Amino acid sequence: METRVAVMSIIIENTDAVEQVNALLHEYGEVIIGRMGIPYRKKKISIISVAMDAPQDTIAALSGKIGRMAGVSVKTSYSSVITHE
Repeated sequence: METRVAVMSIIIENTDAVEQVNALLHEYGEVIIGRMGIPYRKKKISIISVAMDAPQDTIAALSGKIGRMAGVSVKTSYSSVITHE
């Protein structure tokens, strides 16, 4: 199996989606290296950065699920480092 390191940037403008995003991140916790969440109260948004090491399909699946949520934006950057396990 090939895994890649990636960083996912998530911006949540719809506060109702926060719980759903956290539930998804918990579901994918096995492949998450670390995460940082910043509540930007002045703008009423949340910013989350997630570092992952997973198969590209897994990263894309999580990104797709998050991206389909109303009021949530996600962008993913992939490293060129591929690990064969």
